[in-house]
Amino acid sequence: MTAPLNEPDTIHDILGIGFGPSNLALAIAIEEHNAQVPDSRRINARFLERQPRFGWHRGMLIDDATMQVSFLKDLVTMRNPTSDFSFLCYLREQGRLVDFLNQKTLFPLRVEFHDYFEWAAARVAPVVDYSSEVLSVTPVRGADGEVDHLDVTCRDAEDPTRTVTHRARNISVAVGLEPHLPPGTELSDRVWHNSQLLPKVAELTATGTPVRRAVVLGAGQSAAEAVDFLHRTFPDAEICAVFAKYGYTPADDSPFANRIFDPEAVDLYFGSPSEVKQSLFDYHRSTNYSVVDMELIEALYATSYREKVQGRERLRFLNVSRIRDVSAADDGLDVTVEFLPTGERHVLEADVLVHATGYRSQDVGTLLGESAKICLRDDGDALRVGRDHRVEVAPEVRAGIYVQGGTEHTHGLTSTLLSTTAIRAGEIVASLAARQDEPVATAAARP
Repeated sequence: MTAPLNEPDTIHDILGIGFGPSNLALAIAIEEHNAQVPDSRRINARFLERQPRFGWHRGMLIDDATMQVSFLKDLVTMRNPTSDFSFLCYLREQGRLVDFLNQKTLFPLRVEFHDYFEWAAARVAPVVDYSSEVLSVTPVRGADGEVDHLDVTCRDAEDPTRTVTHRARNISVAVGLEPHLPPGTELSDRVWHNSQLLPKVAELTATGTPVRRAVVLGAGQSAAEAVDFLHRTFPDAEICAVFAKYGYTPADDSPFANRIFDPEAVDLYFGSPSEVKQSLFDYHRSTNYSVVDMELIEALYATSYREKVQGRERLRFLNVSRIRDVSAADDGLDVTVEFLPTGERHVLEADVLVHATGYRSQDVGTLLGESAKICLRDDGDALRVGRDHRVEVAPEVRAGIYVQGGTEHTHGLTSTLLSTTAIRAGEIVASLAARQDEPVATAAARP
């Protein structure tokens, strides 16, 4: 890739906070934009990531789990089908293009798609600072009171006891999702969120800790995958799935329903009245929330039935139930489960409890700190965000704050998904280019 403009005195045109798939797609879109414009119109970008290397849901990279989105909705193809950052170009470079095509599938292994992300991230590595946790985002006010820049302070990647401050005209906040847990839940060596599944299982295996019973709370795809994985990994253990539904709900991945993820659907959603937005969200929850691929549902049911026939039931489904209490016991946990129709409660002696209870968008306001005060909010106290993903700000602010994720209230269901990641990156680049009406200024980074 072309060398980044990262001299010591640079003011960045955009500084990305977080480097998951969203800002990775943005870095690529900027790289491709810069290759087509004069040097004076190049966008100078840098990205900060608190992890020591690229990683995306590593704790759920189960070896046989597949993506739930087509490989064509990769980091670039929907925006630029000729890009050499595509999944197909990755396959060609790995020598697997023909092998993949022979599978006749649109859905790669999740571990393979993660490897594709790492491959792409390595190609734009010169513009990324890993091990750089952002601590504050501060508006920079000039003598006239105008805010033209934002100062982003992070830990020094080479010396975590020090901090470094970068100045930027715009920032792109893409910090992803955080695990959602029931109130009062305390994680431990025996109580996990499913995002920790693989490393925690590896720890148990390495230490030889016996697992006689594991309990999984949740009714979505991650919960079903955790149940299946634990059942296969611990062949002598009983695996109990606890959920409030009567059974797993199949994901609606039918062609017409999937149109809610089309780029054009974002336009329609954004321009709709609030009551229409809510209706669309409610109608199409079954495309993404608390649903499971039908193939996995059928596989789990077949396993359960086979065990009944054989007279050894290790896979148990405690449906229409909730967990009411969890307490530590000798070498394990006591998990109190209530059967909702009757209120009857019983205690499961378990070695592991996995909360597959989903994720939620991180509070952008908390991350922005002082800069949150310059952002405008709607009547529901949610950020007001323009169609170009730029937060609406106070009149005296010219610096831009772009958000990727956490905008379901304005941009719809695709906000936290991969479906329109490539398109969104292109829209942000177009917005930056349209606002780029002055040469790159300079100001020293502040230790």
